[in-house]
Amino acid sequence: MLTFHPLPPKQCQECGEEIVEQRESYLYECEKCMSQQEE
Repeated sequence: MLTFHPLPPKQCQECGEEIVEQRESYLYECEKCMSQQEE
């Protein structure tokens, strides 16, 4: 069986906000949640 990586979700897994732009291959959070984690 071939293993493949599913496409990143179109919605943030934290708040459900739509992810408009995905700069990384595996970006699961919207700008809002990402900026919250950067302290």
